[in-house]
Amino acid sequence: MENWWAQTGHGVRFDWGPVGAARLAQDVGCLVVVDVLSFTTSVTVAVEKGTLVHPYPWRDESARVFADRLSADLAVGRSAATPTSPWSLSPAALRRAPFTPRLVLPSPNGSTIAAAAGASTVVAGSLRNADAVGRWLAGRGYGTPGRPVAVIASGERWPDGSLRPALEDLLGAGAVIASLRTHGRDLLSPEAAMAAAAFAGTAEIAGAVSHSASGRELVDGGYADDVAVATETDACTVVPVLTDGAFTAA
Repeated sequence: MENWWAQTGHGVRFDWGPVGAARLAQDVGCLVVVDVLSFTTSVTVAVEKGTLVHPYPWRDESARVFADRLSADLAVGRSAATPTSPWSLSPAALRRAPFTPRLVLPSPNGSTIAAAAGASTVVAGSLRNADAVGRWLAGRGYGTPGRPVAVIASGERWPDGSLRPALEDLLGAGAVIASLRTHGRDLLSPEAAMAAAAFAGTAEIAGAVSHSASGRELVDGGYADDVAVATETDACTVVPVLTDGAFTAA
C-alpha cells in the first residue's frame, strides 16, 4: 500500500489521535504527544517537580497493580482525589499535591499515543512548554526530512469511542510546530503548516481554550483552574522525554 499517509518528504508532520500516531511512528524519529486538557500538561507540572511519570492507558484495577509493581503513587480521576490520594489528572491538583518520586498517570488519549510510538523518541508537548520542546527538538537534529518529527494532537473521544478533534490540542500542536519553524525547521507538511497557522492566528489562546468544548466541560465542572494552568503558554522550560517507561526531564 502506498504510504500517502506518512507525509513523506517533510521534516515536521502532524496528525491526530492514536491511529495517526501509530501510522506516523513508522516513518519518524520522534513523536510529540500533545494532550492539553490534560495529560501532557499534567506531565509538565509533575516533571517540573522532579517526579517520574509513568503513562498508563487505562484507569482501572490494572492501573493499581501497575503502580504497586513500580512502588509508585497512582493518579486518580479529578473527582476521586482525596487528602490521602491527592494526585490526579488535574494539573492544578498536581501542582498543590505533595512531591512523589514516581507517579502512574492513566490517560486513554495521551498515554495510548505514547504507547503507539514504537521505537521513536516520545516527548510530551503542551502549550506550557511548546517553545522549549521546539528548541530541544531542533537542537538535536529533529525536524528534517532525514530525521522527521511527528506532532500528534491527542483529541478527545465521543461516547462511541471515536475520535473527537479538540481545539486545545490543535493549538498546542500548532504551538510546538511554530516553535520548530522559529528554530529553523521549516520543511512543514501542509497538515503541520495548517496547525501552526491555527495557533498563530489565535489572538487570545486562554479565551479560545476556555470557551472550547473541552474547556467548557472543565469550567462547568468546577475545574477552571486546570484550564488556567493548561494555557500558561511557554511558562515551562521542561522537556519531558519518555525514558525507560517514564517521562523525565531531558
